[in-house]
Amino acid sequence: MGFTLVAPDQPKEACALLARSAPGEISVLAGGTDVLPDVEAGRVRPSRLLSLRRLPWRTLGWNGGSLTIGSTLPLREIEADPGVRERIPGLAQAVHAVGSLALRHRATLGGNLGRAAPTSDLLPILLTLDAVVNLVGVDASRSVPVDQFVVASRSTTLRPGELIASITIPEARPSQYVWQRVRPSNDISQVGVAAARASRPPYWRIALGGVVPRSIRLEGAERLLPAVRPLVSELEAAAALAARLAPFATDKRASEAYRRQLVGILVRRAVASISPPIVPPVGVA
Repeated sequence: MGFTLVAPDQPKEACALLARSAPGEISVLAGGTDVLPDVEAGRVRPSRLLSLRRLPWRTLGWNGGSLTIGSTLPLREIEADPGVRERIPGLAQAVHAVGSLALRHRATLGGNLGRAAPTSDLLPILLTLDAVVNLVGVDASRSVPVDQFVVASRSTTLRPGELIASITIPEARPSQYVWQRVRPSNDISQVGVAAARASRPPYWRIALGGVVPRSIRLEGAERLLPAVRPLVSELEAAAALAARLAPFATDKRASEAYRRQLVGILVRRAVASISPPIVPPVGVA
């Protein structure tokens, strides 16, 4: 089955084209790392592909401590940016976890969010950074917290005719993203854990990926951690609670028991990387 490739250079034109299309008639092409294999395999059969490559969204800019990333910027450019690596290390680590280097040269943050895969390595870190998704439509623009934007597996709050223009991270935060998978690259994470420390209460954010229907925050575990450096006992309690809260199931990639064990390990590792826990002197409880 053939298709027509369209590549408008104005956001309103792209939104209008999308709004006029019937369901299934058009697919949006950002980096193409997911959409093109789906088209080739016949899993989707659009009559048109809407390419975003000419839109002015291949950007990355700081405004004080706030970072805005254009939706079509390749992931590799985020990963390699010195400011991101220094000020939001967890974001660079999460991007590095996505596929291969070649894939990251094409894949985009906007495309990843739009696909809303439950195994995304990017959604957990965006949750811990309180990221906001900036949307444009035919008649209006709006901003939606990432926690509200992704509803479930492959489901978002995008309205007919809307596109993701950019993602804003309101403040740079000490952060970490750690994961476990069978192979180091080109594989899906069995578990992904993101942690970040904010400048105001609640001070900690811990998010979990690899769960259905979508990545989640583990707020109960977050509340067990103090503002800066936790005691070893506090970190152990938070990790244990995170493992109990994680809504896991057994599937072909890992068992529920294995994943729960991993969550505890990865939460300890992520939090300790940001704030090494305080070890009480010998003989002090």
